[in-house]
Order: sequence, then C-alpha cells, then structure tokens
Amino acid sequence: MPPSKNELLRLVSVEEFLAGPPGSFAEIHDGALITAKPQSPQHDLVIRRLAAALEYAVDPQGPCREVHSDTPVRLADAESGEKNRRLRVRYPDLMMRDCSDGPYDVQRVARQILLVVEVTSEDTVDTDIGVKRELYAREGIPVYLIVHFDKGWQQITEIEECRLDWSGRRYVTRHTHTDALVLTDPVNLAITFADLQSRLPRR
Repeated sequence: MPPSKNELLRLVSVEEFLAGPPGSFAEIHDGALITAKPQSPQHDLVIRRLAAALEYAVDPQGPCREVHSDTPVRLADAESGEKNRRLRVRYPDLMMRDCSDGPYDVQRVARQILLVVEVTSEDTVDTDIGVKRELYAREGIPVYLIVHFDKGWQQITEIEECRLDWSGRRYVTRHTHTDALVLTDPVNLAITFADLQSRLPRR
C-alpha cells in the first residue's frame, strides 16, 4: 500500500537498500518506505499452518523447492523519472521458490518464485487484492493465492487462486476455494480451512 498523504515520506534509494542486509527496511513502494503494522494472532496462525503444509507437500525426491515467510523480494522498478522513486520491495506472507536456480538473493528471487501467498487483514486487503496482484503478475509469478477472511477477521471464507493469463502479465482467478485449499501445481497439496485455523491442543 502506498503511504498516505498524512505520513512523512521516507524515501529509500536502490543504493541505500543494497548497501545493508536485505531485511534492513520494511516494504517499499515507488521508493517510499511503508510503515508496517503488527498482524493479528489469527493472521500469523494461518501463515504458519500454510507454510508447514507447503513444506510438507514438497517432494524430497523432486526438484529443489523452498518455502519462505516474510522475506524481502525486490520487484521490477517503477517507471519514474525520479531516481529515488523507483524502488519496489515487498515481503510476501509466504512464497515457494525454485532453489535449483541458486541460493536466495533479494535481487534475483522474484524470478525464482513459483507461488506467492498473501493473507489479508483489515489494513492490507486493498493492497493484497489490488496493488500486489498487479505487481506479482508483472513479475511473471505463476500462482498467487489470496486468503480472505470474514468481517470479523477470524474465519477464512475463501482462498482465491490466481494464475497468469495468456499474456503472462495479468492474473485471472482460476478457482475460488471455499472449504479446503487443493493444488496440483507447483506442489500437490490439500488442506482444509479448519486445519489452517486450528490451534494446537493444550497438554
């Protein structure tokens, strides 16, 4: 989400971003640093459950696949005449990348991503279904999953499965999962919404 007009703009250049560790900054849109807000326990729980399910679904005898959570990804720069208004960096809630193409590198990882996931929240839903949908499609990421909640932000209502259309630059919704998430590509995965939201029983 771009910063609001009321927020003090903190611009980050490409050089400044690359000079430090990849995780030195929060998300950056068109050079402007985005103030990150803490997520709810339910949001965090769904991410952890889905990350575990994706990792478990990876075939150890198959191609190299790695699952990352809240890890920086440099996207294509914005088309701006101002040098310090071009940088775009996002921290997807989850991503699965092709690790046969080499180790994680914030500069190259966008081209290795096979699947990206955003779990919506009250503060991020507009960005997740709008801005990020456009940005991830422009990178050619094959699959984008958007996890939607009810009005109380407690229960998953659906998971939107977006895949690139014929142009390879735009997403279309291929399937809307309503009770369970079932995938055959890039991994075989089946997990119910109940399992994604279940808490571990107390001992």
